Amino acid sequence: MPKPLRSFDATLTALLLALLAMAGCRGPAPSTPSPQPPTPGLAVSPAVRPTTPQATPITPSPDPTRQPPASLTVPYTVRNGDTLSGIAAAFGSTVEELLRLNGLTDADSLAAGQQLRVPIHPRRTGPADKLIPDSELVYGPAFAAFDVAEATAGYPGWFNQYAEQVDGRWRSSAEIVQLIAQRYSVGPRLLLALLELRSGWLTNPDPPPQARLYPLGYDRPGWEGLFAQLSWAADALNDGFYGWRRGDLWTVRLADGEYVRLATSLNAGTVGLQEALRAGVDYAGWTALLAPDGFLAVYRALFGDPFAYAVEPLLPPDLTQPPLALPWSEGETWYYTGGPHGGWGEGSARAAVDFIPPGEGVGCYPSAAWVTAAAPGLVVRSENGEVVVDLDGDGFEGTGWSLLYMHVGSRDRVAAGTWVQTGDPIGHPSCEGGIATATHVHLARRYNGVWIPAGRGPLPMVLDGWQVGEGEAAYEGTMRRDGVIKQACQCREAGNGIRR
Repeated sequence: MPKPLRSFDATLTALLLALLAMAGCRGPAPSTPSPQPPTPGLAVSPAVRPTTPQATPITPSPDPTRQPPASLTVPYTVRNGDTLSGIAAAFGSTVEELLRLNGLTDADSLAAGQQLRVPIHPRRTGPADKLIPDSELVYGPAFAAFDVAEATAGYPGWFNQYAEQVDGRWRSSAEIVQLIAQRYSVGPRLLLALLELRSGWLTNPDPPPQARLYPLGYDRPGWEGLFAQLSWAADALNDGFYGWRRGDLWTVRLADGEYVRLATSLNAGTVGLQEALRAGVDYAGWTALLAPDGFLAVYRALFGDPFAYAVEPLLPPDLTQPPLALPWSEGETWYYTGGPHGGWGEGSARAAVDFIPPGEGVGCYPSAAWVTAAAPGLVVRSENGEVVVDLDGDGFEGTGWSLLYMHVGSRDRVAAGTWVQTGDPIGHPSCEGGIATATHVHLARRYNGVWIPAGRGPLPMVLDGWQVGEGEAAYEGTMRRDGVIKQACQCREAGNGIRR
């Protein structure tokens, strides 16, 4: 939960309550889609199915076996009416264990919204087969020459009959897959294979109603349609991928509530896939999807052997961050409101940080301040609040370093195809794109399609010498330079103001 806001003075307290979510950009929440019914004459002829690529099988390289912690826990948010004994019974634990693990002294002092760590004791371990290389999960070098529309054009299924309104305009299925791949930085071949595996959208021209509404199996109100389903799947893929890389994901929770221990010899890409395939299935259904005649058979029928596309390593061992500047004009003071959190959605590595411009405005308001380029590069995307700058200038955001600037307003926004230098204007901070309740800019880094954590690991984000540090929870964190520490705060105060 966001920290309570500290007011400037007593007279402004009421106004400043609107800043409680100032740094709360959390990527797009799927709006209720408006699927377009098949248009007469639009269906693709089923006469010819695309030729299956004959990729040479490649033996996956071994990944180091990981040592899980001595005890496994999961987070739990206390709800009204919860008791410690009830929580313990639901998770197969004991009150004493919960008290000890959470440093509690009174079993009767729970409050709604309180965060607990709950021990779990999985009785089963999931499959240990490595199904995809890491480079198939991220939108990286393996997709530099991949075209979604071209790859799917000849299939006779519902995929090529469907269109949906996204961001104010109608988009084909291929355009939606491409959009999700770019935003979440996940591999489009993987998204297409999951779609075919779970609902047959590529090859079946008449899937049942449930498969049309929930083609990825995530059956929840408000998540109907291709865009919402792919958004969920992409976030789940990232959640597994980056959770495994961080070393804090050791289990998968299936639809019936069972926790399954992940095999310790897996790679991050396969863990992401296992996480995305848990929707709506129990252990038998989940392992069937992961069996040789499940996902892998479908993927091979569509694209050949996934390891034929492997790019290793995605992150060179000697990788360093290029010089990056604070993303605003010299002489201005902006405010650090959001520490490390998801680059796009909740699962993407806590790759982003948030800043608000100077001024007295609260909530969403027009700002005259400029977001400026943190590094030189080529603008490869500029729409719907998003500006993506490719630092190596080759025109593909999935190779080398790229920067995402989010919530950049349409007024004066830099056009795609523009080469920018450090300090050049990108546009004005706003609430456009994704979810935002206050005018700000969201900045995140990727390398070869991999979201790079802003505040932990070997490559913390550094902006004009200010190094980002991660807090215990998303949106918390610090920025440090020359012994000075700025704390992320949903406010405008000296403690989070940074002058460039």
